[in-house]
Amino acid sequence: MKNLIAELLVKLAEKEEASKEQVAQIEALEIVVTALVRKLDPQQHQAITTGIETAMDNAADASDENALLLRNYINKLLKHPRV
Repeated sequence: MKNLIAELLVKLAEKEEASKEQVAQIEALEIVVTALVRKLDPQQHQAITTGIETAMDNAADASDENALLLRNYINKLLKHPRV
């Protein structure tokens, strides 16, 4: 039983480490995207926003919770980029 618990703890620690790495990657991508969005002129920004919104409308069911979460985060990135 002790071996099973120890094994589970090791696996949990490994998953936590992988999760931390994914969070760091996502935050890095957010910083890069924000920097790129800020350099766009208004017409380019609007064209990209429209293209993304069209793609989301075509790809995702509006009632899907995950799609809504994704859409909200995309809107946050495009309309209110992090400082």
